[in-house]
Amino acid sequence: MSSIKRLSFVLALVVLIAGLSACDQLLQILSDDQMTGSDVPQFTGLSGDISVGVVLPLSGRLTSSFGVPIDQGLRLALEEINSGQLGDARIRFIVEDGMSTVEGVAAVFEKLIDQDGVSVILGPATSALTEEAFPIAEEHSVVAISPTSAARGLSAIGDFVFRVSLTTDVLMPHGINATHAKLGYERAATMYDAADSFSVDSENALQEGLAAVGVEVLATETFEGGDSDFSEQLTRILEVDPQIVFVSSLPPDKSEILIQARKIGIPTAIPIVLRTLTVGDVEGAGSAAEGAMTFTEWANASDKPRNQEFVQNYKAKYGIEPTNYAARAYGALYVLAEAIANAGSTDATAIRDALANIENLDTIFGNFSFNEVGDAVYDPIVLAVENGELKIFQ
Repeated sequence: MSSIKRLSFVLALVVLIAGLSACDQLLQILSDDQMTGSDVPQFTGLSGDISVGVVLPLSGRLTSSFGVPIDQGLRLALEEINSGQLGDARIRFIVEDGMSTVEGVAAVFEKLIDQDGVSVILGPATSALTEEAFPIAEEHSVVAISPTSAARGLSAIGDFVFRVSLTTDVLMPHGINATHAKLGYERAATMYDAADSFSVDSENALQEGLAAVGVEVLATETFEGGDSDFSEQLTRILEVDPQIVFVSSLPPDKSEILIQARKIGIPTAIPIVLRTLTVGDVEGAGSAAEGAMTFTEWANASDKPRNQEFVQNYKAKYGIEPTNYAARAYGALYVLAEAIANAGSTDATAIRDALANIENLDTIFGNFSFNEVGDAVYDPIVLAVENGELKIFQ
C-alpha cells in the first residue's frame, strides 16, 4: 500500500508540474499576442464605426501611379489596425474618386463634409490637388491629412491640415548636400513640369540648394505633364555638358524621361536625379534607369523593423513590392489611428490637437513627429539605382 501511495504522489506531482508548464506556455502566448497588438493604437472608450473619408485619384492621369498604390497601402493598414483592436471600435473608409482633377477633389471634399459628416479626410494625393482641398477642410474645421503632397507651405494655411511627406525644403537640401559631398559635381542642369505646383516648388528648392553649395546651373528646361516627347529639352541639356541632371515631375513622366535621356546620349555616368523614383518607375525605364537617383523619405531597403514587417506584409497581400506612395499612405493611417487613440474621440478638434502633439512615434519611417505647421519630421533618404534596384546611397 505504501508503494501505491508513493506512486500516486509521484504521478500527482508530474501532473502538477505539467500543468504549471502548460500555464507558463499559455501566459507566454498571451504575452506574445499582447506584444504584437501593442503596435496597433487602441481605441479605448470608443465604439462602433469611426468614419474616415478617403479621397483618391481612382480615375484619370494619376490612377496607376498614385491611386492604386495609395489605396493598397491604406487598406493593408486598415486591416491590421482593425484586426488588432481589443474593443469593438473600427475604422471605416468612405472612399471617393477625386478623378485626378482639382474640380473633382473639391467636389468630393464638400460631399464628405456636408453629406457624410466625416471629421477627418485622408487625401488628396498631389500638391496641386492639396492646394485646392486643404482650404475647404480648414473652412469647415475638418482634419485633412495628405499622405503624398510635398510642396512647401500647404500645411501652414491652417490648424486642421497635415502632411506625412517630407517637404521639398527638407528633401532637396539634404539630397544635394549628401550627393555633392560624395560626387563633387560643379555643373548641373535642371528640368521640370511647369504646369505642376509640386514640380515648380521642387525646382525652386533645387535652385536654392545648388546655389548654397556653389554648383552652377547651366540649363533649365521645362515641359508640361502629359507630354510624350522630351527629346528637344534633353538634347539642349546634353549640349551644355552637365555633370548631373535634376528632374522634377509627377510619376507618369519619369520612366519616359529616363528612357529618352539615355537614347539621346546622356550617359549613365551622369546621374539623373528624380524626386520619388519608385520600383515601378525603375522597372518601366529598364536599363535606362541605371545610375538614376532620388531624394525621398522611404525605401524598401530601409532596415527599420517596422518597415521590414510592412514590406513583407504588403508583398504577401498584393504579390508586388510596395511603392513610396503605398508606404506613405500606410504610414499616414497609422499616424491618424494613433491620434484618434490618444484623443479618445472622433471630434475633429480633439483629433487635430492629438496630431499636433505626436512626437517621436515609431513608424515605418522611423521616429515621426509633426512640426509647428503640421508638416512631417523624420529622416530623409537618398537612393540610387544599382543593377536595376533602388539602394540606399552611401
